Amino acid sequence: MPSNIRSVRGRTARRRAALAALTVVVLPLSACGSLLGQDPAGDGGADGPITLTVSTFNNFGYTDELLAKYTEENPNVTVEHVVAPTSDEARLQMLKAFTTGDGSELADVVAAEVDWMPELMEHSDLFEDLTDPEVTKRWVDWKVAQATTPDGKLLGYGTDIGPEAICYRSDLFEEAGLPTDREEVAELLGGKNATWERYFEVGRQFTAQSEAAWFDGTTGTFQGMVNQLPAAFEDPATQLPTDLAINNDVRVIYDQITGAIADGLSAGLEQWTPEWTAGFQEDAFATMLCPGWMMGPIESYSPGVQGWDVANVFPGGGGNWGGSFLAVPSAGAYPEEAKKLAAWLTAPEQQTTAFTTAGAFPSQIAAQDSEAVQGYVNPFFNNAPVGKIFTARAQSIDSAPYKGPYYFAIRDELNNALAAVDAGNNSPEIAWNQAVQSTGDIRIKQ
Repeated sequence: MPSNIRSVRGRTARRRAALAALTVVVLPLSACGSLLGQDPAGDGGADGPITLTVSTFNNFGYTDELLAKYTEENPNVTVEHVVAPTSDEARLQMLKAFTTGDGSELADVVAAEVDWMPELMEHSDLFEDLTDPEVTKRWVDWKVAQATTPDGKLLGYGTDIGPEAICYRSDLFEEAGLPTDREEVAELLGGKNATWERYFEVGRQFTAQSEAAWFDGTTGTFQGMVNQLPAAFEDPATQLPTDLAINNDVRVIYDQITGAIADGLSAGLEQWTPEWTAGFQEDAFATMLCPGWMMGPIESYSPGVQGWDVANVFPGGGGNWGGSFLAVPSAGAYPEEAKKLAAWLTAPEQQTTAFTTAGAFPSQIAAQDSEAVQGYVNPFFNNAPVGKIFTARAQSIDSAPYKGPYYFAIRDELNNALAAVDAGNNSPEIAWNQAVQSTGDIRIKQ
């Protein structure tokens, strides 16, 4: 805890200004306190009343009721929750803090999506080491590895993981003459031997009998496919970008997706855009690659829509898309108290609540095995036993792919190329060559 109150006030004031720059929803649990990361009176210390901020994005399942429980257990702590509408906006806020200061603009506890972790690794000195024997073995091993620096520093406590299944519209399947029962759909797509070739083949059968597209667009499809590569864009040994021009694994995925576009399987919708959200109401597509956390957005964007279900299957075997961590910036006024809050939020009990609230599938082993998760069914998805389904999908994941500091930039270039093809603005070959050129520029700069 800092001894200089003036410096604490300066840091927390900068943090408030930076957080206010986001388009956010602030969910205060009480009116107590006006400064983030500081006690209201300015001299209460860690044992007096303090306010801690938690910044997340999308929907982590951290409801008012859940956070109020922490205050009940820790009466001196008020928790303020700041929510960015999208992970991209939250990431930009964090990157700005990296480039303009010491991280004091960040909240006391910050959520970081797994694909940002290489960027956090480059600024590991700005974050607390969360290594603690009290929480050892809480998580699946590959989740811990994603947040551990080469020298053994743990930068984040795992929140959710994103084991992937297939979400589908059973009503649209029925209209196209395809099976609708979730077990039959899993077998239709290949069951344990499901492949991407089979997924797109069934898509061609579907679109021949339906006005709807087979899948929403290229964003999620590419993400799901590329996440199955051990090291998609970078060499783990050198941490440098590989040459996209000779990256055959990525080119095969690119050709499969652009081939599906040519066959009319894509609805051409970019995820998280207004057009994409409208597509749920317009019967624009029949399937989506579906990590557990995607159930929340699907339900939110589909009021009045009947027919969504979840099949325990995923092409190519296991796959994980997304999942996040809670990190604690060292510049916070009360890092020890922030670490305690982060540990509580990622404990099995809270992860179980987050799953039943928002579909955020637990990375905690004990939470996965809990009766609450195993017995959970989702009424909106035709009472699918999603606890059992996503546990099975999680068990099919052997390890996490390597993602280095250039992963995000290279992935974005390829997403742009695929989006251009999907929108009809470019041919597959021209878009690929432009991506090769752009990623080549990234390589040259290293």
